[in-house]
Amino acid sequence: MENLNVNTFKLMLQNGTNNLNNNKEHINALNVFPVPDGDTGTNMSLTFSNGNKAAQLDNKQSIYELSKGLSKGLLMGARGNSGVILSQIFRGFSQGLEGVDEATTLDLANAFLRGSEVAYKAVMKPVEGTILTVIRLGANNAHAYTLEHPELSIVEYFEKLVEESNIALEGTPELLPVLKEVGVVDSGGAGLVLILEGFLKALKGETIDVQDEDVNIDQAHISGGEDEYGYCTEFILRLGSDGNITFNEATMKQALGKLGNSIVLVQDEDLVKVHVHTLTPGVVLNMAQQYGEFVTLKIENMQEQHDTIYTHNHDDAPVEKKKYALITVTAGEGLKSYFETLHIDKVISGGQTMNPSTEDFLEAIKDLNAEHIIILPNNSNIILAAEQVKSILEDQSISVVPSKSVVQGISAAINFNPEDTLENNLENMNAVLEYVKTGEVTYAIKDTQFEGLEIHEGDFMGIANGKIVSSETDLLNVTKALIKSLVTEDDELITLIVGEDSKAEDQAELEAYIEENYDCELEVIDSKQPIYYYVIGVE
Repeated sequence: MENLNVNTFKLMLQNGTNNLNNNKEHINALNVFPVPDGDTGTNMSLTFSNGNKAAQLDNKQSIYELSKGLSKGLLMGARGNSGVILSQIFRGFSQGLEGVDEATTLDLANAFLRGSEVAYKAVMKPVEGTILTVIRLGANNAHAYTLEHPELSIVEYFEKLVEESNIALEGTPELLPVLKEVGVVDSGGAGLVLILEGFLKALKGETIDVQDEDVNIDQAHISGGEDEYGYCTEFILRLGSDGNITFNEATMKQALGKLGNSIVLVQDEDLVKVHVHTLTPGVVLNMAQQYGEFVTLKIENMQEQHDTIYTHNHDDAPVEKKKYALITVTAGEGLKSYFETLHIDKVISGGQTMNPSTEDFLEAIKDLNAEHIIILPNNSNIILAAEQVKSILEDQSISVVPSKSVVQGISAAINFNPEDTLENNLENMNAVLEYVKTGEVTYAIKDTQFEGLEIHEGDFMGIANGKIVSSETDLLNVTKALIKSLVTEDDELITLIVGEDSKAEDQAELEAYIEENYDCELEVIDSKQPIYYYVIGVE
């Protein structure tokens, strides 16, 4: 193959997507912390699925134009730090292909080199031993090899890129001591290698089929233009002898994925329930009818619904423009309700195990009419996705206060003054992040040794400001030890955020323990969030 065209590139993208999706649980398991939040594989899979979907629906015949669509899809669907960095790699990749219709080997080598440069620039403090190292060493070494071998074919280039990326991945524990201690390679880098390996197999004529179709299109959907609302199509199909072909769930999902988005498909014996948003409901129904007969059927025009809602919201009850609007991210109805008492206009559901995408932030902003918008991510793995919003909505005043925990977000929201200037608010909200201490109590999902602490699967763990400080089988002992490690004589307030799995008698004992042992005001919030038994804020 002398040049890479659009059709082959689409096959590569599909292979890369499937390879990543099939192995995402392995990537999740590479999590350094033994906590139930290993989501790098899930975040990268959802991100790349979104980009691939955009590319597959794109009819552009220029590989540069197609890569632009891929880049936009990745950016909109970017979740977590790994997903955002992945989107930036392919943003740079697209820039490197500017003006190219069919890519040569050198075009591709230049594009990945540019991808590495853009990814590094997107991160304020790049850390070696991560996905950044893998793309840098892989792209640099493959590029140098290409210059030394001008006759190199595209397949040979990707063989070299995959080889060098794997070498870089295996070296990540030597650059990041925490990886070496736990005995894993970097999860983000491993995800990138899976994509590149999928690319290479496609070039060699190998197809990777998806094994686990739980990355639903309704999670990794494409946002069409404002005019592209289409039809909400729902039906129940009875499978049987009337069908012309044998039903296969994965095949039907794949077919639906080419015709629409927001897909939900559930099978119960001989009944299949389908929900899909599509511009061509007739085509969907014709495809589905091959499997059997319709039991129920409903089609609604979403454009008409949107126009009705828009008219009602904008003509009948115009929303007055505010000076400020605040957006935050949290899990649990209790925390959602609490944040709504603190000047928060929009609460996005998410957090440790469900990182919202850049598009989730954009959707939230659509409903706000404010001069200045301030975002509180409340998780270190969500900050980059929130930051991407500023590059998309450059004409709006959007600020991100980089809160890394719910308790930091609460303190920042409390320090917001709707009557003050934006400059003063940002200064005050950022300042409070410096002295809020965060403790979290959860359980270990595997045996490991971390910073000299032996941890067993099922143990309760106390995590203080991102460091595991206690681990044993008694929940209250772990929580009390965590509180002791956080509180000093200068502290004045302890916030106890109670999770949905906590017992009332344990909560009562902890409240009594805090009141008896610490001269601090105690605030208790029933969060109803699922990940942590307790989240503790100290300031």
